[in-house]
Amino acid sequence: MSRKHQKSVGARLSGATRLYRARVGAELAHLGIHAGQEGILLALGTDDGRSMSELAGTLGVQPPTITKMVGRLAANGYVQRRSSETDGRQAIVFLTPRGKKILAEIDGAVASVEATALDGIDGKDGRKLLRMLRRVAKNLGHPDDAEPDEDGAA
Repeated sequence: MSRKHQKSVGARLSGATRLYRARVGAELAHLGIHAGQEGILLALGTDDGRSMSELAGTLGVQPPTITKMVGRLAANGYVQRRSSETDGRQAIVFLTPRGKKILAEIDGAVASVEATALDGIDGKDGRKLLRMLRRVAKNLGHPDDAEPDEDGAA
Protein backbone atom coordinates (compact mmCIF):
# COMPACT_ATOMS: atom_id res chain seq x y z
CA MET A 1 0.00 0.00 0.00
CA SER A 2 1.41 3.36 -0.99
CA ARG A 3 2.10 6.02 1.58
CA LYS A 4 -0.34 8.35 -0.17
CA HIS A 5 -3.10 5.74 0.06
CA GLN A 6 -2.38 5.11 3.75
CA LYS A 7 -3.17 8.77 4.43
CA SER A 8 -6.30 8.88 2.26
CA VAL A 9 -9.81 9.46 3.61
CA GLY A 10 -10.84 6.00 2.41
CA ALA A 11 -8.01 4.23 4.18
CA ARG A 12 -8.61 6.19 7.40
CA LEU A 13 -12.38 5.52 7.30
CA SER A 14 -11.85 1.86 6.56
CA GLY A 15 -9.29 1.48 9.34
CA ALA A 16 -11.42 3.33 11.89
CA THR A 17 -14.48 1.27 10.92
CA ARG A 18 -12.56 -1.98 11.28
CA LEU A 19 -11.27 -0.97 14.73
CA TYR A 20 -14.70 0.27 15.85
CA ARG A 21 -16.43 -2.95 14.80
CA ALA A 22 -13.75 -5.07 16.45
CA ARG A 23 -14.11 -3.12 19.70
CA VAL A 24 -17.91 -3.47 19.69
CA GLY A 25 -17.49 -7.18 18.94
CA ALA A 26 -15.08 -7.55 21.86
CA GLU A 27 -17.54 -5.75 24.18
CA LEU A 28 -20.32 -8.17 23.17
CA ALA A 29 -18.30 -11.40 22.89
CA HIS A 30 -19.49 -12.60 26.31
CA LEU A 31 -23.01 -12.71 24.82
CA GLY A 32 -21.88 -14.84 21.89
CA ILE A 33 -22.41 -11.94 19.48
CA HIS A 34 -19.84 -11.41 16.75
CA ALA A 35 -18.93 -8.04 15.23
CA GLY A 36 -21.74 -6.81 13.01
CA GLN A 37 -24.45 -9.02 14.47
CA GLU A 38 -25.46 -6.28 16.88
CA GLY A 39 -26.69 -4.33 13.86
CA ILE A 40 -29.32 -6.99 13.16
CA LEU A 41 -30.51 -6.96 16.75
CA LEU A 42 -30.65 -3.16 16.88
CA ALA A 43 -32.51 -3.00 13.55
CA LEU A 44 -35.06 -5.51 14.84
CA GLY A 45 -35.31 -3.57 18.10
CA THR A 46 -36.44 -0.57 16.07
CA ASP A 47 -38.68 -2.49 13.66
CA ASP A 48 -39.22 -6.15 14.60
CA GLY A 49 -40.33 -8.68 12.01
CA ARG A 50 -38.18 -7.92 8.97
CA SER A 51 -37.30 -10.03 5.98
CA MET A 52 -33.75 -11.16 5.39
CA SER A 53 -33.53 -8.94 2.29
CA GLU A 54 -34.73 -5.91 4.30
CA LEU A 55 -32.06 -6.58 6.91
CA ALA A 56 -29.40 -6.98 4.21
CA GLY A 57 -30.42 -3.64 2.70
CA THR A 58 -30.50 -1.89 6.07
CA LEU A 59 -27.04 -3.15 7.01
CA GLY A 60 -25.56 -2.84 3.53
CA VAL A 61 -24.44 -6.47 3.28
CA GLN A 62 -25.15 -9.31 0.89
CA PRO A 63 -28.05 -11.72 1.59
CA PRO A 64 -25.74 -14.71 2.20
CA THR A 65 -24.01 -12.70 4.94
CA ILE A 66 -27.35 -11.96 6.62
CA THR A 67 -28.35 -15.62 6.34
CA LYS A 68 -25.19 -16.68 8.17
CA MET A 69 -25.50 -13.95 10.82
CA VAL A 70 -29.18 -14.66 11.47
CA GLY A 71 -28.39 -18.38 11.70
CA ARG A 72 -25.83 -17.72 14.43
CA LEU A 73 -28.15 -15.36 16.29
CA ALA A 74 -30.97 -17.94 16.08
CA ALA A 75 -28.64 -20.66 17.40
CA ASN A 76 -27.91 -18.41 20.39
CA GLY A 77 -31.62 -17.82 20.96
CA TYR A 78 -31.63 -14.10 20.10
CA VAL A 79 -33.81 -14.24 16.99
CA GLN A 80 -36.39 -16.51 15.42
CA ARG A 81 -37.13 -17.03 11.73
CA ARG A 82 -40.71 -17.54 10.62
CA SER A 83 -42.18 -18.04 7.18
CA SER A 84 -43.90 -15.00 5.75
CA GLU A 85 -47.68 -15.14 5.90
CA THR A 86 -47.86 -13.77 2.34
CA ASP A 87 -44.89 -15.55 0.74
CA GLY A 88 -43.86 -18.90 2.19
CA ARG A 89 -40.48 -18.70 0.44
CA GLN A 90 -39.53 -15.65 2.47
CA ALA A 91 -38.24 -15.78 6.05
CA ILE A 92 -39.17 -13.03 8.48
CA VAL A 93 -36.85 -12.46 11.45
CA PHE A 94 -38.11 -11.55 14.91
CA LEU A 95 -36.40 -10.89 18.22
CA THR A 96 -36.97 -13.52 20.87
CA PRO A 97 -37.55 -12.48 24.49
CA ARG A 98 -33.85 -13.20 25.06
CA GLY A 99 -32.94 -10.93 22.13
CA LYS A 100 -35.14 -8.13 23.44
CA LYS A 101 -33.57 -8.51 26.87
CA ILE A 102 -30.04 -7.70 25.64
CA LEU A 103 -30.87 -4.63 23.53
CA ALA A 104 -30.05 -2.26 26.39
CA GLU A 105 -26.70 -4.01 26.91
CA ILE A 106 -25.93 -3.67 23.19
CA ASP A 107 -26.85 0.03 23.30
CA GLY A 108 -24.55 0.46 26.31
CA ALA A 109 -21.65 -1.29 24.60
CA VAL A 110 -22.05 0.75 21.43
CA ALA A 111 -22.27 3.97 23.47
CA SER A 112 -19.16 3.01 25.42
CA VAL A 113 -17.16 2.31 22.26
CA GLU A 114 -18.40 5.54 20.70
CA ALA A 115 -17.33 7.49 23.79
CA THR A 116 -13.89 5.87 23.57
CA ALA A 117 -13.67 6.64 19.85
CA LEU A 118 -14.54 10.30 20.45
CA ASP A 119 -12.30 10.74 23.51
CA GLY A 120 -10.53 14.09 23.22
CA ILE A 121 -13.00 15.41 20.63
CA ASP A 122 -15.33 18.08 21.98
CA GLY A 123 -19.09 17.94 21.42
CA LYS A 124 -19.10 20.57 18.68
CA ASP A 125 -16.39 18.74 16.72
CA GLY A 126 -18.17 15.41 17.30
CA ARG A 127 -21.39 16.81 15.78
CA LYS A 128 -19.38 18.27 12.91
CA LEU A 129 -17.75 14.88 12.32
CA LEU A 130 -21.20 13.24 12.15
CA ARG A 131 -22.37 15.83 9.61
CA MET A 132 -19.24 15.30 7.51
CA LEU A 133 -19.56 11.51 7.58
CA ARG A 134 -23.22 11.82 6.60
CA ARG A 135 -22.18 14.05 3.70
CA VAL A 136 -19.53 11.55 2.60
CA ALA A 137 -22.14 8.76 2.63
CA LYS A 138 -24.61 10.93 0.70
CA ASN A 139 -21.93 11.83 -1.84
CA LEU A 140 -21.25 8.13 -2.31
CA GLY A 141 -24.92 7.39 -2.96
CA HIS A 142 -26.54 6.57 0.38
CA PRO A 143 -29.87 8.45 0.24
CA ASP A 144 -30.85 7.86 3.90
CA ASP A 145 -27.93 10.00 4.99
CA ALA A 146 -29.65 13.16 3.77
CA GLU A 147 -31.81 13.18 6.92
CA PRO A 148 -31.01 15.81 9.54
CA ASP A 149 -29.75 14.89 13.00
CA GLU A 150 -31.62 15.75 16.18
CA ASP A 151 -29.96 19.18 16.07
CA GLY A 152 -31.61 19.81 12.67
CA ALA A 153 -28.35 19.89 10.70
CA ALA A 154 -28.37 18.06 7.41
